[in-house]
Amino acid sequence: MFCTIADLTLYKNTKKRLMGIDLGDKTIGLSLSDLSLTIATPYKTLSRQGQEKSFNELKGIIEEHKVAALVFGYPLNMNGSEGTQSQKVKAFASKFYEFYPIPIFLWDERLSTAAVTRTMITADLSRKRQKEVVDKMAASFILQGVLDTLKRME
Repeated sequence: MFCTIADLTLYKNTKKRLMGIDLGDKTIGLSLSDLSLTIATPYKTLSRQGQEKSFNELKGIIEEHKVAALVFGYPLNMNGSEGTQSQKVKAFASKFYEFYPIPIFLWDERLSTAAVTRTMITADLSRKRQKEVVDKMAASFILQGVLDTLKRME
């Protein structure tokens, strides 16, 4: 179920995408890679309105965009240990895999939301606009980290 970064290299040149996921308690931020697995682009933010609805929405997007694997942001504590949020991500990802078997990679996302928020403040986005886009931007930041690592592994 959970794959390694090396497993993700298998999707180069397959004309399939990776999807980045920033899982929050109320929303799910999504991003998509391009087909060459080079650039992550913010896609959308889903409201979490029950597991079945969230799972069905994700499945539809995965199939529509030919997604080969999911990259979940894995929010470890600053000392590298698992906390409550990382356990929630792992549980959600495991349940989603039971619903729709697709390779899942957990990426250490410490400080990704903080980095995205700083970028948006620098870009002078209003607080309202920041709130609207932060989750999909964080998903893009997470996915871009994976794509950059894959590039370095070539």
